Amino acid sequence: MAKKTVLLATALVFIFVVSTGVVNAQSARDYISIVGSSTVYPFATVVAEQFGKTTRYKTPKIESTGSGGGLKLFCAGVGVEHPDITNASRRIKKSELEKCQSNGVTEIVEVKIGYDGIVLANSNRAKPMKLSRKDIFLALAKEVPDPKGGEKLVANPYRTWKDVNPSLPNIRIEVLGPPPTSGTRDAFVELAMESGAKKFDWLAALRKKDKKAFKAVAHTLREDGAYIEAGENDNLIVQKLDANPNAVGIFGFSFLDQNTDKIQGSYVDGVQPSFDAIASGDYPLSRPLFFYVKKAHIGVIPGMEGYLAEFTSEKAWGPDGYLADKGMIPMPDAERYKYRADVAKLHVLTALK
Repeated sequence: MAKKTVLLATALVFIFVVSTGVVNAQSARDYISIVGSSTVYPFATVVAEQFGKTTRYKTPKIESTGSGGGLKLFCAGVGVEHPDITNASRRIKKSELEKCQSNGVTEIVEVKIGYDGIVLANSNRAKPMKLSRKDIFLALAKEVPDPKGGEKLVANPYRTWKDVNPSLPNIRIEVLGPPPTSGTRDAFVELAMESGAKKFDWLAALRKKDKKAFKAVAHTLREDGAYIEAGENDNLIVQKLDANPNAVGIFGFSFLDQNTDKIQGSYVDGVQPSFDAIASGDYPLSRPLFFYVKKAHIGVIPGMEGYLAEFTSEKAWGPDGYLADKGMIPMPDAERYKYRADVAKLHVLTALK
């Protein structure tokens, strides 16, 4: 009878773990699975390598899928077939958080890791571009205010940078940038395109009156070949800029910082992207970076606590840490202490403000 009771209890436990999606994770997967942002990818990679070298755990496996793509994979469910962590070069959206929760991913730890700048860069063999956010909007929006005047939109007529602004070079607009799944794309349209559109008083008024209609104007990039989706591989964009001095590329500051022998950052509203300009907030296209952790996987997937401790250590994300050497802009002391404390307590994100 006792033997039957033990077998029944074992069967019930097995049914429970299968139904909750946590199927003997320790034996099924003995490494941390990370997806997400191509911008955060190099930072996460160096932390993972350091973690793998200095602990008894395997080096985490990281895939660059873009912020949106990573959150989609992350939010699909709990269990070893789903990622443990996703990197993001923007904050999780309300709709994504709701999707996570509807799929049983109800306990998420948000970790802000530092700051980055979005750069528009070109080859060192050309002159640096000196752009305003208004120039960027006019060059890249699918529809723009009619150059003849009036409060109406027309299909983008600008073919060269000089068409946009007489002070800019007479070369064809050719911009290599991220796809819609990228957090860099999300941040770019918000920081550069929206700000540029608001330079037109009637579009600024439209934003207050009908935010959805305004976003349709500011967030829709042209599809006539002037803007070229170059995928999630920012290193490939750098190579293409090196080969084509007339092209401009859009990516995170760290890729500029690591390739200054080939490319240079464009001025935006008079400020050139630099570590200090982004840290001070003077550079207008700066943004925070994050990663998100499944609390349900902590204590199940080996090494997760150690990886979080490594990433949030001063030797990693501090002002003199190895991530700063890779181009990440550290958070101020108070922010680092707050997020380190949140990670230590596994503080769960419940709602977005």
